[in-house]
Amino acid sequence: MRGLGTRTVLYQQNVAASLGLYNNDFLSIDILHEKGPITAGELSKLTGLATGSVTALIDRLEKNGFVRRQMDPNDRRKVIIVPLYEDKEEVSSTYLPLHDAMVNLAASYTDEELEFINRFLTKASTVLEEQIHHLSSETRGKSSS
Repeated sequence: MRGLGTRTVLYQQNVAASLGLYNNDFLSIDILHEKGPITAGELSKLTGLATGSVTALIDRLEKNGFVRRQMDPNDRRKVIIVPLYEDKEEVSSTYLPLHDAMVNLAASYTDEELEFINRFLTKASTVLEEQIHHLSSETRGKSSS
């Protein structure tokens, strides 16, 4: 699992570089892709970046066409960050070889095996989320001491 995690991070860093982005920028794009439109404050909490850093990050992403700002219809004081990830041809073409390779890999397993793998990965993701929360809580505790 640790090796897979390392290779995933390295792959992500290479994708970011190939798109001319910083890794934190690309990580934020992926978070927005997964979560959907969220506020800058929510993005700050999810990335662990300070709100000022998130503002600069959003400015860069908006300039490059990866996100757009939209007023929150329920609270005009808030701005929602809307991902435009899927609209970027260079992103989809960058991921296409990985997608094809993963589809080929999945085809080598039975439906029952794939269900088992999916259950494991879902549970592993939950464990990782819990550990991220635990570590970020410890980090906040240390920085306030």
